[in-house]
Amino acid sequence: MTTEADFVPSGGVTSPGGFLAGAVSAGIKYSPGTRLDLGILYSRKPCAAAAVFTTNKVKAAPVLLSRERLLKGRASAVVMNSGCANACTGKQGRADAAEMTGLAARMINVKQEDVLAASTGVIGVMLPMERIRAAIPKIVLTEEGGHDLARAIITTDRVPKEVAVRAGGFSIGGMMKGSGMIHPDMATMLCFLTTDAAVELEFLKQSLKKAVEVSFHMISVDGDNSTNDMVLIMANGVAGGETITKGSRQAAIFQRALNRVCIYLAREAVRDGEGATKLIEVKVGGALSLKDARLAARTIVSSSLVKAAVHGSDPNWGRVLAAAGRSGAALEESKAELYIGGTCLVKDGTPLAYDKKEVVKHLDGKEVFINLNLNLGRGEATAWGCDLSEEYVKINAEYTT
Repeated sequence: MTTEADFVPSGGVTSPGGFLAGAVSAGIKYSPGTRLDLGILYSRKPCAAAAVFTTNKVKAAPVLLSRERLLKGRASAVVMNSGCANACTGKQGRADAAEMTGLAARMINVKQEDVLAASTGVIGVMLPMERIRAAIPKIVLTEEGGHDLARAIITTDRVPKEVAVRAGGFSIGGMMKGSGMIHPDMATMLCFLTTDAAVELEFLKQSLKKAVEVSFHMISVDGDNSTNDMVLIMANGVAGGETITKGSRQAAIFQRALNRVCIYLAREAVRDGEGATKLIEVKVGGALSLKDARLAARTIVSSSLVKAAVHGSDPNWGRVLAAAGRSGAALEESKAELYIGGTCLVKDGTPLAYDKKEVVKHLDGKEVFINLNLNLGRGEATAWGCDLSEEYVKINAEYTT
């Protein structure tokens, strides 16, 4: 039995046993038939379920509904759409989100309270419920339907993001959307995770929180987080075996596998950031604590000045130290050591002579690696982001037009 997580070829959210999905073109934002925009993720067996949601004080109707229904810790399905966020839509928005779950529940023959909702798209626009009512009965759920569903939830994403791993006799699958409004503050996008492992609810909640901390909390595209952010995990136990609990034989195996899925999806989100041309990975070591390491890494990867310098392949390393210095992490300039690629630019807080052409060559690549050693302790963390381009401004200047 494999104890380390191996990637499943062409894996996705329906790779774990017992999960089905499907999607249709409802014409929510674009003309009907032009792109998939409405779908359902369903488990044949009721699931233990947990989620983390946006910390934005403006929360979309589907977030409020799903958060409330998840208080009981179970779910059988999620109905989701792109093209309209159903956010800032008042009482009617809540009613529409509830109606969506009712339509889905009737179609798959489960209780309405066991169906969650998720939406993404433009804020302040009402859902076109007539089109949704007509489209939901047309959704066909299959074991291969996860790939269509992954395409149905994207907005400005250039590609769908899917993955699955197998370990310990069970599988974990996932899909997500997100390329803008991405920042390390709770969920930061829509992400749906599935597993056929039997997992005790409290451990499932704890495991998801830990996985989010090392993945989705550690990415940034533009410094914004959305009104609709959600990371949901559903565990149906179809794979059999003993229930995984904290301290059980398979607890560590499950945590490593879930971390791997979430980190993969997090990296893909920033790689596909709006207007992005480069992935940035920032590693901070030698911090006084894990908290400090995360603060410094997230601040560096979120810095508009760092992101712009990377876009222009400009080795302006002072921006990295400046970002770390304002992060709130303990830092002594005289102990800092900084690398871009394999080149050391700063040692003991002092600039070194370096081959500028070599550093520029690294910055010209599709993946840029920045390493900062604070030399104060043992805390270390990794964060991921992307460069800031003219295309990002263009996308967001014309988003509703």
